[in-house]
Amino acid sequence: MSCIRSGAALVCLAALCLVAPRSPSQVRERPASPTPTAPPPRLVPVAETRLLMEGLTKPNFDGLVRTFKQKPADAEGWAFARGQALLVAESANLLLIRPPRTRQAQDAWAPRAIELREAGVKLAQAAGAKDYIAARAGLAGLANACNRCHEAFRVPVRISPDAAD
Repeated sequence: MSCIRSGAALVCLAALCLVAPRSPSQVRERPASPTPTAPPPRLVPVAETRLLMEGLTKPNFDGLVRTFKQKPADAEGWAFARGQALLVAESANLLLIRPPRTRQAQDAWAPRAIELREAGVKLAQAAGAKDYIAARAGLAGLANACNRCHEAFRVPVRISPDAAD
């Protein structure tokens, strides 16, 4: 019977330790959670679309063209190509917050930007898998996505998966 009492006392002691008040040094403050009524931050473009293209999208595309002229020799080359493809995909997200002013142009803008993002992700997946054939096909798909958008918005720039400018 004393074993049962000892066991019961031990269980009670453990329960008290779990619910006992803590000293101020043991209490961790939880960060305040955002109120459910707070609106999400508004996405505001800060750079011109042309700057995004010339400073982010095109240089990364050109780097991919150079990388995939031949099969990358090492894991570092594949990882770098994956990163460049993801940066092109992210630039498409940035394009989505810069819709044109007219409704007709807006109707074409989002699908073209989403196509660019998807092509970039597909190429990144091929690079991540170190699949040269799929990466070359992904690069062609990325160039086609660029060119379809340029045609839709009459941008006089043609993108080629074979020669970096």
